[in-house]
This record gives sequence, structure tokens and C-alpha cells, in this order.
Amino acid sequence: MPSFDIVSKTDMPEVNNALDGVRREVGTRYDFKGSSCEITLQDEVITILADDDLKLQQMHELLKGHLTRRSVDAAALDYGKAQPASGNKVRQTITIKQGIDRELAKTITTAIKQGKLKVQASIQGDEVRVNGKKRDDLQEAIAMLKGMDIEQPLQFVNFRD
Repeated sequence: MPSFDIVSKTDMPEVNNALDGVRREVGTRYDFKGSSCEITLQDEVITILADDDLKLQQMHELLKGHLTRRSVDAAALDYGKAQPASGNKVRQTITIKQGIDRELAKTITTAIKQGKLKVQASIQGDEVRVNGKKRDDLQEAIAMLKGMDIEQPLQFVNFRD
């Protein structure tokens, strides 16, 4: 019986490479000259420390641009609230989404059921497995899920006949 898995994984080495690119660009750009802006990654949390809100927004744009160049979807970032830090600076934490949480998994399974497709979806930890009798039914399910407005990037892996 054909099946595939729906997962949401972010390639962490590519995220690390993108952050290195952001650090290099911040060090060479004229508008960051004399500022003490920095960006760090610890586990799956990115921390941005900027001089003011304008520099923080510029760091966001740099981060999105470098992630896109590295083929990492910027929708995998969950921005926290900007907080004041010591020395009149601004600190913001950005969490990288990994895995499909329970609510999103339930949304995906109900959408598949309401789509009247001839497939079954089951939640297995942080991924969703979809089974069907025909490969075409599974491809219809993938097309339907790609058309949905989901804020988290999804990958379709382990396609088996």
C-alpha cells in the first residue's frame, strides 16, 4: 500500500551557514559601521542583539535574504517579542520550528478527511503518515496540502509504493 510522510524539518547546517553570511555582511556594511549588532544560534534559537529597532529590522531582512539563498524557508522562523537589553540595545529571540505540532497535525488530517480523498492520514509523533491504495490519490493529497495556507513549511518524504 503506497504511503508518504509529511514532516517539517529545517536544515540546521544551512541555517548556520546563513548566519555566518549575515555576520560577514554586518561586519562589512557601511550602515552597520560602529554598531555592535550580533546574531547567535544556540540549539534551535537565534538571538539578535541590535543597537535600535531600525538595525533590528535590517538584521531581519539580512537573515531572511541569506536563508532564502540557502534554500531554507523563512516561514520556519517564529519571531519573539523584541525586548530592551542592557546598554540601550534591543534583543529578540527567534525560534526555528522543527516538527509538526499536535494542532497542525490535526488540521492536516481533518483537511485530508474533508477533501473526500481516498487516503487515510494518521499522526505519528511529530509527523503525519498518509496511506492510500493508488499513487494518484497520494499525489492529489500532496497537491491539496500544497494549496493550503499553512504557516509552517512542509516536506513530503518516504514516498513508497
